[in-house]
Amino acid sequence: MGVPVISGTQAPGPTRTRGAAGALGRVLGLVRYRFFLFAGLLPYVLGAAWAFGRLGHFDGWAFLAGLAGVALAVVGVESFNEYFDARMGTDRVFNPGELAPVPDWVLWLGAGAFAGALLIAIALSLRTGWPVVAFAVLGGAAAIFYEAPPIRWVYRGLGEAAIAVSYGPAMVLGSLYLQTRTVSLGAFWASLVPGLLIMALAVANAIPDFHQDRLVGKRNLVVRLGRGRGVVLYLTLGGAAVGLAMVGVLLGAFPAACLSTLLALPLLILSALRARETFESARLFRPAIRALLACYVAGVSLFTLGIALKSP
Repeated sequence: MGVPVISGTQAPGPTRTRGAAGALGRVLGLVRYRFFLFAGLLPYVLGAAWAFGRLGHFDGWAFLAGLAGVALAVVGVESFNEYFDARMGTDRVFNPGELAPVPDWVLWLGAGAFAGALLIAIALSLRTGWPVVAFAVLGGAAAIFYEAPPIRWVYRGLGEAAIAVSYGPAMVLGSLYLQTRTVSLGAFWASLVPGLLIMALAVANAIPDFHQDRLVGKRNLVVRLGRGRGVVLYLTLGGAAVGLAMVGVLLGAFPAACLSTLLALPLLILSALRARETFESARLFRPAIRALLACYVAGVSLFTLGIALKSP
C-alpha cells in the first residue's frame, strides 16, 4: 500500500486540529461541488424526468428520500477518496509538507454516510421492491472501491468505468425504478449520456495529476495511455455522449427536444482547443477541464429537460 502519511491521531494537537478542520472543509466543499453540479443531482434527476416525461409519473416522497440517499453516498465517496488518497500519498508527492494530515475520522464519516445511504435504500425497498437495494449496492460497490482496498478500481485502470457505471446506469435507472417500479432499454441508453460525459470528466481530471499518479502506482487510463492520448479519449467520450443524444432522437428513442443537447457541443470544442496546447501543464490545462465541466452540466441539463417535456 505504500508509506502512509501521518494520521490525525498521531499528529500533535495543533496540527491535528488544523488537519481535522481542513479535511472536513475539503470534504464538504467537494460534496457541494460534485453533488449540486453533476455527480449526484443531474443523473438522478434524469431518471425522474424519464418517469415524468415518458410515463407521466412522479412520486415526490420517493424522489426526496432517494435524493437524501444520493447525497449521503456522495459524502461517502468524497470522504473515502480523501482518506485513501492521503494514505497512498497521491496528493502529497511533490508537496508533502504543505498539506495537513487527514484524520482517521474522515474514514468513519464515509463509512457512516454509506451506511445511511444503504438504510434509506432498504427503507425505500419496503415500498418499491428489492431492486432499489440492488441499484444501491451496485453503485455503492463501484464508488466505495474506487480508491479503497482491496479492489482499488482506479489503480487497475477501471476507475473511470466504475464512475461511468455509478453515475450513469446505476443512478439513472435506480431513480427511474423508484418512480415506476420498472426500467426500460430506452432509459438505459439515456443513462449513457451522463455516464459517458462523467467518464470523460474523470479522464480529463487525471491529466494534471499524471506524474504523481504514476509515482504512487495509480494506473488509471491516463497513466496507461499517456496525457496526449488521454485528451483524445476524453474528447471521444464527450463526443459520443452528445452524438448518442442526436442518434437517439433520429431513431425515435428520445424526444426531438433532446436535440438541444447539441448546444453543449461548442463547449466540448472549446475544451479541445484549450487542451491541445496545454495538456502537459497542470496549471494551464485547468480551463480545458472547466470547459468540459460546463459541457457536462449544459448537455445533461438540456437532455434531461428534453426528456421531461415529452408528453406520455
